[in-house]
Amino acid sequence: MRIISGKYKGRVLKGFEINGTRPTMDRVKESVFAMIQNQIKDSICLDLFAGSGNLGIEALSNGAKECTFVDSNKIAGTTIQKNCELCKIEESYHVYVMDFKNALKLFSKEGKKFDLIFLDPPYHENLITPTLKLIDQYQLLKENGLVICEFEKEQIKSPFSLIKEKTYGSKTIHIYQK
Repeated sequence: MRIISGKYKGRVLKGFEINGTRPTMDRVKESVFAMIQNQIKDSICLDLFAGSGNLGIEALSNGAKECTFVDSNKIAGTTIQKNCELCKIEESYHVYVMDFKNALKLFSKEGKKFDLIFLDPPYHENLITPTLKLIDQYQLLKENGLVICEFEKEQIKSPFSLIKEKTYGSKTIHIYQK
């Protein structure tokens, strides 16, 4: 697993083997970042269900100014921190080891808003719809902000507008906009 583009291109990330995670494949990640490239520069990102931090670090590499990483797994949290240090990330980042619901509630209380939100929860747990509802309820997405979702076989109901959809084998990417 590596950073595929931007200022940290080629840097190798740890965490491919974290129990309960499945990193986004390079070809899928490359396609996703091509679809959102015009929204990345100077954005504030949230990498929810972050795993190794792969998506958030890719966003930082491509010009995002800040990324918040959230994962409930302690090993994932440590791995994200190590990956940011290995890549020598210069941009602002924060790592939270906590349940996504508690994190979203905390961000709401703090008045945080995001330009880009990456949602790549564990497959087959049907977490995308309830997470999108919480993002909307807590008003965490800026106007014209994007939520990028990766999933398998999940029926999604979103309060946001679906603007792009692409399937790669059994994986599907939806991009929603406020």
